[in-house]
Amino acid sequence: MKNTPLTEKHLALGAKMAPFAGYHMPISYTGINEEHQNVRNNVGVFDVCHMGEFIIRGKQALDLVQKVTSNDASKLAIGQAQYSCLPNEQGGIVDDLLVYRLTEEMCSEGEIAFMLVVNASNMEKDWEWINAQNTFDTRLINISEQTGLIALQGPRSLDVLQPLTDIDLASLKYYTFAKGKVAGMDHVLVSATGYTGAGGFELYLANEHTAAMWDALFESGKPLGIQPTGLGARDTLRLEMGYCLYGNDIDDATSPLEAGLGWITKLDKGAFISSSLFRKQKETGVARKLVGLTLEDRRVPRHGYPIEDQEGNLIGEVTSGTMSPSLQIPIGMGYVQTPFAGAGTPVFVVVGGKKLPARVTKLPFYK
Repeated sequence: MKNTPLTEKHLALGAKMAPFAGYHMPISYTGINEEHQNVRNNVGVFDVCHMGEFIIRGKQALDLVQKVTSNDASKLAIGQAQYSCLPNEQGGIVDDLLVYRLTEEMCSEGEIAFMLVVNASNMEKDWEWINAQNTFDTRLINISEQTGLIALQGPRSLDVLQPLTDIDLASLKYYTFAKGKVAGMDHVLVSATGYTGAGGFELYLANEHTAAMWDALFESGKPLGIQPTGLGARDTLRLEMGYCLYGNDIDDATSPLEAGLGWITKLDKGAFISSSLFRKQKETGVARKLVGLTLEDRRVPRHGYPIEDQEGNLIGEVTSGTMSPSLQIPIGMGYVQTPFAGAGTPVFVVVGGKKLPARVTKLPFYK
C-alpha cells in the first residue's frame, strides 16, 4: 500500500483511512456530511496526490494527444485545460482525464508539451495504452511519483489562496491555469479545476513541498473555518453534479456517447481511436443512456441495483448512488434503455426484491 506525502497529516488529524487505488487514503475526518457541506458553502482541502501525471513532449505531441483522446486538443491555447477521455478500439473508455497545454520552456525548438492527469486506479493501464499508440516524434514522461496534488475547493477558495501568491487568481477562468510562486514555493501549477462543482483550485507541485503547502493553506484558511476533506465527501459532491466516476459510471465497455459525454467526443477533429464507431453511434443512436435518478423512498440506490419499468421489465442498472447531503434525498445515476431516458420518466429501483419508486432526473442534481 502506497502512502502520499500527506499520509502523516491525515493520521495526525484522526482521519478514517482506507485503501483506494493502491494508496492509503483518508475517507473522512469529522464526517462525510459535514465535510460535504463545508466544501459547498465554505472551503475544504483534499489530498489527491494519488492521481497520475504524464508529460507528452515533442514535435508531434499534438498528433499523439489527438489520436488517443476524444476531445480536440488543437483548440487548447497555452494555459488552458480540457476534460477528455481515452477511447479503446472497441468504443469503450480506457480512462477519463484532464489535458493541459503547457508552456514550451521545457521544450526544444519546434516542440510542444501537454500534461495528462489520469485516475490513480488506471495509471499503469493508461501509461501502457498511450505508449502503445506512440508512433510519433514525441516522448512520454511519467512524473506521477514526483508530483503532489492538492485540491482546494469551495466558494471561499480564492480568499484562502490569494494571500499566498502573486498570481491573479480572480482572472483565472474555469479550466485555465497559471504557474508561479505559492506560499514561497516555486513552479506551482494552479489550475481553476476540480471535481466538486463548488469552485476552487488544484495545485500541482513537487512531492517534497506538498506537506508544507498543506500547512500553508490551513494557516491561511484558519480564520475561514477551512477543513480537511476525505474521499467520501469527494464522491457525494461529484455525484450531486452528475460527474462520472471511472469504474462505476464509465469503464472499458462504456461508450462516451452512452455516458452523456458526446460534448467531449469531437467527431469533426479528424480520425482518432474509435472515431468511426462513435460517428456511427451518433447517426443511429445508442441503445442505452446514463441518467440521473431520484428516489421517493429514503433508501439509497447502490451500484448494481436493477432498474425496471412500470411493467416490471428490466431496463437498466444503477451505477452510483448516495443520500444527497445538500438535497436530503436519495440520488443516483444509472444506465437505462434509451426510450426510458427522458427526464421525468417513472421507473423502479429494485432493492432486495422491493421495488422503490424513482424518477429519471436531469443532471446535475445540485444547481
